[in-house]
Amino acid sequence: MANSRKEQYAALWPRSPRQVELKPLSRRLDTLAGKTVAQLWDYVFRGDEVFELLEEGLKARFPGIRFVSWREFGSTHGGEEHEVVASLPRRFRELGVDAVVSGMGC
Repeated sequence: MANSRKEQYAALWPRSPRQVELKPLSRRLDTLAGKTVAQLWDYVFRGDEVFELLEEGLKARFPGIRFVSWREFGSTHGGEEHEVVASLPRRFRELGVDAVVSGMGC
């Protein structure tokens, strides 16, 4: 005779409660023409090549676009990651950055 007693187990949701309040996204730029774009990279996968190609393509589409190289900021991954990321708002203001392209290698 099969056991008709049903077992019950407590279950926990695998995700924790949200720790960060969601905020609305910033307004998108109408154009990149005449804007300054910062490049951020984690130094993991071929960003040096990708940013070179990206610059070429964007310069052809948007007159007067200017780039601040990833070399200006340091790696966004690794031992100095916290310092680099914490300094970004200040550095963006100093350099007149309007937009950012962040490259991450996986």
